[in-house]
Amino acid sequence: MSPAARPRAGRPRIAISLGDPSGVGPEVTAGALRALRGELVPLVFGDRRVLSRALGGLGLPVVEPGAPLPPGGALVATTALPAAQLRPGRPAPEAGAAQLAYVAAAFRAVREGAAAALCTAPVSKAQVARALPGFVGHTEWLEAACGARRSVMMLAGDRLRIALVTNHVAFSRLRRALTVPRIVDTLAITHRALREDLGIARPRLALAALNPHAGEEGAFGDEESRLLAPALEAARAAGAPAVGPFPADSVFFRAALGEFDAVVALYHDQGLIPVKLLDAVGGDPAVNVTLGLPIVRTSPDHGVAYDIAGKGKASAASMIAALRLAVRIANVRARAAR
Repeated sequence: MSPAARPRAGRPRIAISLGDPSGVGPEVTAGALRALRGELVPLVFGDRRVLSRALGGLGLPVVEPGAPLPPGGALVATTALPAAQLRPGRPAPEAGAAQLAYVAAAFRAVREGAAAALCTAPVSKAQVARALPGFVGHTEWLEAACGARRSVMMLAGDRLRIALVTNHVAFSRLRRALTVPRIVDTLAITHRALREDLGIARPRLALAALNPHAGEEGAFGDEESRLLAPALEAARAAGAPAVGPFPADSVFFRAALGEFDAVVALYHDQGLIPVKLLDAVGGDPAVNVTLGLPIVRTSPDHGVAYDIAGKGKASAASMIAALRLAVRIANVRARAAR
């Protein structure tokens, strides 16, 4: 981390990619930065028109890519799209390449030491995939860009943290995707991140079962005995102790009540349903944080929300939480590096 990116009194420089210019990313970023004034130094990468329209009131200078970065933060005009492609709620397929450009530029700022962490506003996966066939999400793109052997998606709120063994995998392919090595990797990466990034000295980690009643001793499936039990044993031997597998209909509320620091879920919706339910009814906004990367990356736990974009209805709560978690992890890593 360069001296410019290091936290000053707990205020690290955070690179922010603005996401889909027609989605809620610009407005939730603006709202979050207003709320967090003084807690971080922002570098926001987006389109020149959108930056001026949505974030112009923040008092941050607009700079060109490659220009010297002011110490107090900046808006980096990465693209200059026609106004017709920047209408809130009206997605423009041509903007897919622009969304990817914002992520790539913000990522470079972190990799080159100009920022201590990356926070990504929501993109349209479908639009980005038109510009980059095969794109399925930030997590996988960043894993490849970092050259990481494996990363883990974790959704983190105040009451519940859920890490995923598989991310965007069709349910019909799940049986092939769930393997003992992949489950062990997820447990180990999650355990290490809880200690090294979140500062939890002795993480209490649980593994969710796949089948009803955790298989009911084989009556409802054998994955618990064939995959999950061996994975737990191997993870413990590797220094990442975890308990389970516990039925998915109980393990998440046990974690939310404080019994576990995190739960490893086996597939996307198994883990995201409880997280989003707590957000909707309990006001506990979750943050998407990518574990296992050499960089810090967080993101709000919502999509582009075209239906409310530009209408003043989008809540900045998850973006605020995402930026605060990026600051927390950056500060923990900076202290460990001293």
